[in-house]
Amino acid sequence: MANRKSIDCRDYPSEKNCSLKVSGTEEEVLDAATQHAVSAHGHENTPELRVQIKSMLKDEAD
Repeated sequence: MANRKSIDCRDYPSEKNCSLKVSGTEEEVLDAATQHAVSAHGHENTPELRVQIKSMLKDEAD
C-alpha cells in the first residue's frame, strides 16, 4: 500500500485561519490541496503551485 501523505493549512497561517487537513495518496492530496488553494485562498492553478504544494506534503502514519 502506498504511503499516505497529508497537508494541513494550520501549518501555513493565512488571513482565513483555515484549519483544513487533507490526507490520502500523494496524488489525491495534491489534487485536493491544489483545488482548495485556488478556491479558498485565491491562488492561481499553475504547475508552479502544484510543485510548491507537493514539496509541502508530509508522510502520514497508516
